[in-house]
Amino acid sequence: MPRHTEHIEQDIHLILKKYWGYSAFRPGQQSVIESILQGRDTLALMPTGGGKSLTYQIPALAKEGLCIVVTPLISLMKDQCDKLRSRGISAVAVHSGLSYSQIDILLDNCVYGDVKFLFVAPERLATEVFRLRVQRMKVALLTVDEAHCISQWGYDFRPSYLRIAEVRRYMPDVPVLALTASATPRVVEDIMDKLQFSTPNIIRNSFARPNLSYAVRHVEDKEEQLLRIINNVEGSGIIYLRSREGCEKLTENLINQGISVSYYHAGLPHAEREIRQEEWIEGKVRIMVATNAFGMGIDKADVRFVIHYTECDSLESYYQEAGRAGRDGKRSYAVLLTSADDRRRIVQLADSEFPPIEQVKLIYDKIGSYLQVAIGDGYSSAFTFDIYDFCHREHLYAGTVRAALKLLQQNGYLTLTDEMTNPARVIFTVSRDDLYKIPIARQDLDDVMRAMMRLYNGIFTEFRPIEESRIAAVSGYSVEHVKQMLKLMWQMHIIRYIPVNHLPLIFYEVERLDIKNLYISPESYLHRRELVHERLDAMQQYADNDTECRSMVLQRYFGDTEATPCGVCDICLSRRKKATSLEDDILALLRLGPCSARDISCEIKAEPEAIAFILNTLQKQGKISRSKSGKLSIIE
Repeated sequence: MPRHTEHIEQDIHLILKKYWGYSAFRPGQQSVIESILQGRDTLALMPTGGGKSLTYQIPALAKEGLCIVVTPLISLMKDQCDKLRSRGISAVAVHSGLSYSQIDILLDNCVYGDVKFLFVAPERLATEVFRLRVQRMKVALLTVDEAHCISQWGYDFRPSYLRIAEVRRYMPDVPVLALTASATPRVVEDIMDKLQFSTPNIIRNSFARPNLSYAVRHVEDKEEQLLRIINNVEGSGIIYLRSREGCEKLTENLINQGISVSYYHAGLPHAEREIRQEEWIEGKVRIMVATNAFGMGIDKADVRFVIHYTECDSLESYYQEAGRAGRDGKRSYAVLLTSADDRRRIVQLADSEFPPIEQVKLIYDKIGSYLQVAIGDGYSSAFTFDIYDFCHREHLYAGTVRAALKLLQQNGYLTLTDEMTNPARVIFTVSRDDLYKIPIARQDLDDVMRAMMRLYNGIFTEFRPIEESRIAAVSGYSVEHVKQMLKLMWQMHIIRYIPVNHLPLIFYEVERLDIKNLYISPESYLHRRELVHERLDAMQQYADNDTECRSMVLQRYFGDTEATPCGVCDICLSRRKKATSLEDDILALLRLGPCSARDISCEIKAEPEAIAFILNTLQKQGKISRSKSGKLSIIE
């Protein structure tokens, strides 16, 4: 082993032990880390729960400088920041939910301070404040999480990811680490191309989960089958459904059966979701019935089963969600329940994700009016968006609005972030001149108003994130009193005030356009639709398959050409059972006297290949022998 390699291994193991307390890496982690430390652009394909975060955290700590991590999931970046800080490692997150002053301070700290990890949402990469600062940062590593989002072939394509290549121009000698848990071979090539890899370099962990038993149950009564699984498998579990109403109804039915269960979906208040998630993680509730809003970033190792009550829209989603079972390495189960009518419903749901282009444009226009963004304004600005309030006001179906937002995002107009804690926001609804004409009888109101104007430029022309604590410090009043003054100004129609909330944000990638200038590419529209149906077909083939190991189907889908049968899925177990039965039949026949292979094939109804396999196995095991004449007999 070369001396420099020996030093690298020693250093990274010391870091692993110091900060995480582990003495050894998980399979695949060390090869990714060493590749980065050698300065190579690296694409790491690691399944869910495979310890992806350590593959950028360890090399970043082993090098001088800052690690920039691009990720679209704000909740996960906050979670990673908290975990790093708890270990005494400096980490910050920059996303659309922060005020301008907060972003300014954080980026300054990255230039002049000792920040080691900067998590940034992809939409922030295009902002001038980020581009100016990043050129002055000493960057050691650029990490791209959820890297499949950069590919037009990926199941979650986000145009904002394409800006990562532009950011690389400011750091030409810095290696990039692209991470994903689900990428097909076509997506893999596209990721390396879009990120401008100097040379192709893929490190692929096996997508096999030896302890996870996959199964598909074709049933008419799903609830009966569900109860059978719940009652026969001990431990905690997750049941996935596609609709919120379905989650609530199934939970009620299971509670009536005396089962410890709760439900989780994005329609619940933020605090309620946090409580339910915590109760499940702590084992106070055994089973969580949920939509796909549940699971990202959840670190619960002892999940014994994941049941899909309804089919996923892709094998990518299915693999990630099923993979939340058995992260502790113990035997666990991933079961898909399907019925005759599922395919029709899923296709209908997929088609509903593609409303007519004219309707998409109309929804875009209505969203701009709802957010009070003038045509020509809004570029690089973020606005809280309550989709249910919007749909109620405009008499629109939430599914149609979400579909329109996805198409608008994929065409590069705006981004809908995941739900987050948002700062308060304010905009004056009167001009500065008109404001001075309004008689203000209260001194405290006047003081708060003047403090706001002093602290926040542009507050007369656009919604600005504010910090009530800063206004309180400048005006000399308590934070609670400032909030009361803001509400009073709102009632007087002087400002529009949005208090701190837990909503997603709409981030305008370009200024709001007049509807006649909005262009949704018909080619991209049709292309995305074809990809959706391709993924649906792959999911359906997985469900319909009754001959091939399910783990092998999944591994091959993600490009693993060396997949081998798992031995524990329903297909493998069925094959083993048939083989055992066939072996018993063959031995019973041979006990009557020696037979040729042809005689056995004539007497026993089975595939000739299966009979040949069993005969070969029995010979290797020394249970039967073949005479010179070709007759087979039992060895006593």
